[in-house]
Amino acid sequence: MDVGIVLQTTPPALRVVELAKRAESLGFTHVWTFDSHILWEEPYVIYSQILAETRNVIVGPMVTNPATRDWTVTASVFATLNEMYGNRTVCGIGRGDSAVRVTNGKPTTLATMAEATHVIRELANGRSVDYKGSTITLPWATKSRLEVWGAGYGPKALKTIGETCDGFILQLADPQIVQWTVEAVKNAAADAGRDPSDVTICVAAPAYVGTDIEHMRDQCRWFGGMVGNHVADIVMRYGESADGIPQALTDYIKGREGYDYNQHGQAGNTHAQFVPDEIVERFCILGDPAEQLRRLEELEGLGVDQFSIYLQHDAKDETLLAYGERVLPHLNTQSLAKQ
Repeated sequence: MDVGIVLQTTPPALRVVELAKRAESLGFTHVWTFDSHILWEEPYVIYSQILAETRNVIVGPMVTNPATRDWTVTASVFATLNEMYGNRTVCGIGRGDSAVRVTNGKPTTLATMAEATHVIRELANGRSVDYKGSTITLPWATKSRLEVWGAGYGPKALKTIGETCDGFILQLADPQIVQWTVEAVKNAAADAGRDPSDVTICVAAPAYVGTDIEHMRDQCRWFGGMVGNHVADIVMRYGESADGIPQALTDYIKGREGYDYNQHGQAGNTHAQFVPDEIVERFCILGDPAEQLRRLEELEGLGVDQFSIYLQHDAKDETLLAYGERVLPHLNTQSLAKQ
């Protein structure tokens, strides 16, 4: 199983780069960032610096969207980074949340997300694509290679991702919900004539290595509030008890009153108090290294290929070090050189 991190591009950008460098040195494989250009700094500039100062980590947004950037620009950025640094990018994409809502926009449709996925992937892989009535190509991008991974929660989103995306991003670590969503994505891929094993499964959630469960819950409660934005959309579309959707995903938002994007993704924010302790513990991975390893192995058994840590709490460095020294070596054991 690969393990990555998800960072906010909060100033100073140098701190983001330093965390990425440290993550690589400790054995992490991916460095993702939020992509919300009003709330934080522009991530693609920072990706260039991360790639320049590392050798192996793969970088990308978790997640971009089809609304805030022209799709051809997005493809060109990825293809340029790949030309410069050797195909070390991945594009996470969703319908749009903070990046569009802060500017009073709305998430795009799933059809638009699917179309954007196709255009971005084809162009960034050096292939021609029909776009706005013309056939266009990035003629200099013949060696670029890019995968596009879709993020979503609801049944229609999972179906679209299974049909069109190279990977699936689920932003929570609850085993029941992981099982349901992974099965839905894989079934959709198979129904579309694709090999389900070709769809990479990525679970992303906060992980906090420690022993003070109350403190860890409070530091990670923001995540349940963030996920609640998407769950509220699902409830609005399908109802509170739609067939097939786990109640574990929908019940907890009944006390939700609103969301302040000025505190998006911040520990200790004031709009996540409705999130119960149980949900924090189910959605996130909290505890000592043994508990971290137990939860990761459980996810791996459910078909998860990558777990990425949302590193937004007061123990960023401590959690990175604990994972590097006490989790990753046991998660990805190597064969003996001599037996």
